[in-house]
Amino acid sequence: MTQTMTVDELKQFLARDFPQVGEQFSIKSLTQNGILIELIVKNEHLRPGGTVSGPTMFALADIGVYLAILSRIGPKALAVTTNCSIDFMRKPAADKNLIADVKLLKLGRVLAVGDVLITSDGDDRPVARATLTYSIPPE
Repeated sequence: MTQTMTVDELKQFLARDFPQVGEQFSIKSLTQNGILIELIVKNEHLRPGGTVSGPTMFALADIGVYLAILSRIGPKALAVTTNCSIDFMRKPAADKNLIADVKLLKLGRVLAVGDVLITSDGDDRPVARATLTYSIPPE
């Protein structure tokens, strides 16, 4: 899959179009089939029991697939999630950032499907796995 946006361009896009969440994520790298993105875990992401909340992990998976798609098709802010399935596998560490390894499985004209594996920084055991489908707006 050919890249049309660089890491810096994705960061600028997030800062400009999604300033409410842009500071929470760090784009580590673009990969051959996707993106590696990190969630900077803060107190606002935690839930009772000393763990990162499910909605926070969903947000990481969602923004990860979104950015992976945009890195291939350009800055189309109106691409939207149409489906998500997420499995929570183990309790993530509350004091570690979360890493999402996103792989685009399909990138078509109107639909894209991505798979996301989320781990706690420094631990290769998955804490969650998600599959998301996005609708890509027409030209």
